[in-house]
Amino acid sequence: MSDIKLFHFGGAQVSELPGTAMQVEKSLQVLFEANLEALLGIRFLATEHSTGPVHGGRIDTLGLDEDNSPVIIEYKRSMNENVINQGLFYLDWLLDHRKEFQWLVMERLGQDVANAVDWSAPRLLCIAGDFTRYDEHAVKQIARNIELIRYRRFGEDLLMLELVHVPKTSKLNGSKVVAEAKSLSSLQPTADVGQENDPYLSQRMSYRLSQSSADLRDIYDAVHQFLIGLGDDVQVKELKLYTAFKRLKNFVCMEIYPQARTVTLFLKLDPSTLAVEDGFTRDVRNVGHFGTGDLQVTLKSMADFERAQPLLVRAYEGG
Repeated sequence: MSDIKLFHFGGAQVSELPGTAMQVEKSLQVLFEANLEALLGIRFLATEHSTGPVHGGRIDTLGLDEDNSPVIIEYKRSMNENVINQGLFYLDWLLDHRKEFQWLVMERLGQDVANAVDWSAPRLLCIAGDFTRYDEHAVKQIARNIELIRYRRFGEDLLMLELVHVPKTSKLNGSKVVAEAKSLSSLQPTADVGQENDPYLSQRMSYRLSQSSADLRDIYDAVHQFLIGLGDDVQVKELKLYTAFKRLKNFVCMEIYPQARTVTLFLKLDPSTLAVEDGFTRDVRNVGHFGTGDLQVTLKSMADFERAQPLLVRAYEGG
């Protein structure tokens, strides 16, 4: 059971607000689907999506997250319901029906977004009033991108979300990333062949890391280690064009540029709430870029990284 308690201060008196979980799955589902982007950073695509006569199932909610990764959301009605196995069944169905999903994205969000769907890390979110210890143990043994989210209603106007489990396999060690980049840099002939086949190779994170200097990779590694050290709830998504750090939603996206000799961060902070420093921070609310975040921070040295740390903590706390 969740041990989170919420108290109301009324003068000298303190009273506990009783937390409740909705007993009817549909009411919970309607609440989330109406506010999906605000709650989880996911764009709504479909509800009760049929998997066809062969599979004979219905996916509770389909969506697309901030990184353009497909998302399946399943809501647990009762403690003894095996929603994880059900979600894994739908996840396999989704991977076998990519064109159908992209067509749905095109109808809802447009052709450009459909073309940008990233299949490297599809997500399964299981939402429930509570999970058993067997649920939490089971997802640790499954090498899939599964997240467990516990919710509680407090009164009529408060909703609490608790991230119970995030996939450990998505927490890549920064040193491992840099080591792989060094390995790539020694395979220059292979990279040349890839360049011919992939016109976007120079934009890929793995390629840019392999072309970066040791000093620049050290900055990348230092930021990586700092961010995952902020809390056990930090998830890392190594995407093709950037690295995303998230809790329930992204709070930092990181890129590296070997020619400019910079590590560029995009933080989910409101630029109007702080003083923008020329050459260090930039308001990008009206500037197109990969990833999410309205404040750009440019790091050229370890000194810049130290200056950026309070901003990174602030982005994490707001994420």
